[in-house]
Amino acid sequence: MKTFLSIGSGPGMGYATAARFAREGFQIVLSARNPANTQKLADRLKAKGFRAEVRTVNSADPDSVAALIAEAEKQFGSIDVLHYNAASIRQATLSEQPRATILQDLAVNIGGALVATQAVTQQMSERRSGTILLTGGGLALAPNSELISLSIGKAGIRALTLGTFESLKQKGIHIATVTVSTAVAPDSEAAEAVAECFWHLHSQPIDKWTAEVIYPG
Repeated sequence: MKTFLSIGSGPGMGYATAARFAREGFQIVLSARNPANTQKLADRLKAKGFRAEVRTVNSADPDSVAALIAEAEKQFGSIDVLHYNAASIRQATLSEQPRATILQDLAVNIGGALVATQAVTQQMSERRSGTILLTGGGLALAPNSELISLSIGKAGIRALTLGTFESLKQKGIHIATVTVSTAVAPDSEAAEAVAECFWHLHSQPIDKWTAEVIYPG
């Protein structure tokens, strides 16, 4: 059974994407900082007959992210799909917040994605297969001064994807992002649509691989 690892598993796009892959026969590993909330999402999947487990991770801590991936690879043999969905959403301009919160936000919004991508690609490259999916945002295309740390983070997600797409493709790894340019609520049509975008990216044959889908298009 193939393994889908979600980092930053929330009730919106995180859950919807995990459920979409679960319907295709993947075993699901959900992870976030709050194990109680994550367990509720896993229980929803289990109630539908899917296999789901919960892990705790601090996306702002590189060691925590790397340890999660190492543990998942050891337990399940491989991570076939990684979905990085963590985000710190802080409404504040650059001048309104201290240095510590800016760095904390960036550690979650882009630092964790960098560490996760670096960690998971080693085994994926050895197998010459694997998919890395990153939740992007429209703030990468139209930054907002009131959401500056999230804007920079989403720009980083897009740069990470586009900047590594070709080199990872040569190793059989498909890295891709859905640039989500609208608000997405839990259990909404938009959440389901984003999940479908992620499944579409994963399902593309290698000669049709693309790096980005913008939702709504």
